[in-house]
Amino acid sequence: MASNPTKDRETTAQLFRMVMPDHLCPFGLKSKDLLERRGFKVEDHPLTTRAETDAFMERQGVGTTPQVFIGGERIGGYEDLRVHLGVDPPPEEQSDTSYQPVIAIFSVAALLALGLSFHQYGTALSVRAVEWFISLSMTLLAVQKLQDVESFSTMFLNYDLLARRFVPYGKIYPFGEALAGILMTAGVLVWISAPLALFIGTVGAVSVFKAVYIDKRELKCACVGGDTSVPLGFVSLTENLMMVAMGIWMPLRSFLL
Repeated sequence: MASNPTKDRETTAQLFRMVMPDHLCPFGLKSKDLLERRGFKVEDHPLTTRAETDAFMERQGVGTTPQVFIGGERIGGYEDLRVHLGVDPPPEEQSDTSYQPVIAIFSVAALLALGLSFHQYGTALSVRAVEWFISLSMTLLAVQKLQDVESFSTMFLNYDLLARRFVPYGKIYPFGEALAGILMTAGVLVWISAPLALFIGTVGAVSVFKAVYIDKRELKCACVGGDTSVPLGFVSLTENLMMVAMGIWMPLRSFLL
């Protein structure tokens, strides 16, 4: 059966990417992988020298590589390819906010809590699993903040009421959250961890509630660090309310359990 030239052009992609001894373009590899997974036959054109790369970009009137061509039409780089294939929406429809960081943290914390509960008690469902979920979430969120305390504290000043009055609190906060989370995970020194969690959780909850629900401000949340796309709102309020709940529950559990 004779091949269809038009069909072949539509299912063949040309990829021009940098493949040099000291630099293998990761976006070129990702473009090649995406095209192959979408059923395209990829005609790979490695650009093996700086001079060859510069000549190609000048010839095409582009400033970056990789560059993808499908059916004779230049699609662009990796991000353009994702939009063209429907993986991502067009730039004008893309949101600058995302809940992915907190979803990842809470999911991992939940699975760790269930695993610890199963190891300790032979069942994944226990009161201690709920406690571990909250304390591990606090600890993981604190790790995000501690990666760049300066950046976190700057973003924190946008809405935290105490940090605005006492600026160093923004740099103290992630250490306090980490300490409370670690102690609660271990179940020790409740007389330190409970008041600490109750204090920072209450201040945080009041600050977030005022900024979002009273002042109606649209801000990014510093809950997962200073460089974040998570919107300030329900998630950050939930984080603080969980700390308040643990601050109240941990002293009570010694009398109830």
